[in-house]
Formats: sequence, C-alpha cells, structure tokens
Amino acid sequence: PVYFTDDEAKKMLALPNVIKALTNTFGSAILEHNRISKEKLAEMVFTSPEQLKKLNAIIHPAVKLDFETWLKLNKEAPLIVKESALLFESEAYKNCDVIITVVAPLEVRIKRVMERDHTTYDQVMNRVNNQWTDEKRIAKSDYVIINEHLDMALTQADIIFKQLTQI
Repeated sequence: PVYFTDDEAKKMLALPNVIKALTNTFGSAILEHNRISKEKLAEMVFTSPEQLKKLNAIIHPAVKLDFETWLKLNKEAPLIVKESALLFESEAYKNCDVIITVVAPLEVRIKRVMERDHTTYDQVMNRVNNQWTDEKRIAKSDYVIINEHLDMALTQADIIFKQLTQI
C-alpha cells in the first residue's frame, strides 16, 4: 500500500475544520465558491516563508493524523510506502524505517511540474525554494533513485524493493 501525502493533503482542504482554520488564518480571499482555492492559497504561501509556516501548521497535523488512521488499516502489509514531497520539511521522516529519495535534475523537475500543474516557472521555483535541497535529503536517505529516465528509475526502484522485501 502507498500513502500519497500530497493527494491526501489536498483532500484536507475540503474538510470543514481545515477550511475554517485556513480562512481564520488567511482570510476569505482564499475561497472560491465556498471552497479553498489551491491557486490563491499557493500564491499567498509560496512567496512568504512565514505564511507557508502557518499553512504547514494546519495541514501537516491533519495529514499526520490521517496517515496514522490509514496505517492502522494497512498494518498487515509487509511493506508500507509513504510518498511525500515534504517528508523532511514536515519531519515525517522521523517515523520511517527506511528513506528512499527520488531526485532528478532541476530543469527536468521544473518542466514536469509546469506540465503537471499548469503553472509558471516562477511558481515552480517558489515551491522549490521552500523545500530542502537534494543534497540535504540525500544525506538523510538510505537509498536514492535518479528519476531522469523512467526505465532507469523503475529498475532502481525494483532493486530497492527486492532488497527491502528480503529483510
């Protein structure tokens, strides 16, 4: 089983208690048709480390609680994967047995995010600048996958999976 942290965090934006906390913190300008506008919220937080810290103080605890519930439902699985772009920033790495970091050249990452999220270069860079560097993540990781070419990344992932399931 894989817990996709970013997907779950986005779902948190629809929870009444999270909406209330976010609007109390950032104001009603982040609402669009009574829902949190991810675009408006991103505009506000990714240009201000202080605002990002406030957002994380609301979202990270909600995701942590959700993950703990999900983990209980999947406790019989021989291997659990928690996929998270902010594993280190959220300090969730402290509860992991093994850490696998996936890296790609910055230009490749920027292009992928721009295509996936339909965002601008500057918007992507605002996010990147609020994350740990690859070097910092690699230093705390047990394994590293280079994700420049999918076939090579899949081969690396397969090798790691085989090693982990033999333990």
